[in-house]
Amino acid sequence: MTRWPRRMSALFLAAVLAAGVSCTSDESLGPSAPEGASQMAGTEGQQSELLIGGLLDNVTSLRLLSCSAQPYASTTKVVGTAGGTISVGTHKLVIPAGALRKNYTIRAQQVRGRVNSVRFHPEGLTFARPAKLTLSYANCSPLMVPKRVVYTDELLRILELLPSVDNIRTKTVTGDIRHFSRYAVAW
Repeated sequence: MTRWPRRMSALFLAAVLAAGVSCTSDESLGPSAPEGASQMAGTEGQQSELLIGGLLDNVTSLRLLSCSAQPYASTTKVVGTAGGTISVGTHKLVIPAGALRKNYTIRAQQVRGRVNSVRFHPEGLTFARPAKLTLSYANCSPLMVPKRVVYTDELLRILELLPSVDNIRTKTVTGDIRHFSRYAVAW
């Protein structure tokens, strides 16, 4: 059995990974690996390792799920110490009893666009106990990878990956949130 030289193995792996990357959607939105992750410098062996590392970073980094455009929707509800449920568009937030110390007027928005995302106000409101955010991805690309709830900024840059449970049967993903901001579905 002939062994491939290390360079050939690295190039073959890079080609396979590049083919896999090219099968993903250009519209996956959101940032990929940090800039410069695949920059090459140094010896040929280091260049191959950096190239493969950069490709692996792109493959394994989170991306926002590309979806058919969801319409804008808004809901306002007063929620207090007893907790409550807020539905907005195809998404739902369940605030448990004891998570809030007083009544708050909460506004939830299903944000228009090709990324399923929601925004909550008052911005920065924190919970004593985590709330459960369930985001639907029924209108999204049928990728057979686990979906996650992510905290994003207004430019849809992923700031934090939240512990999430993907329910493939209902095409929803549920994550624990501890504060109000903007959240989206990622893969």
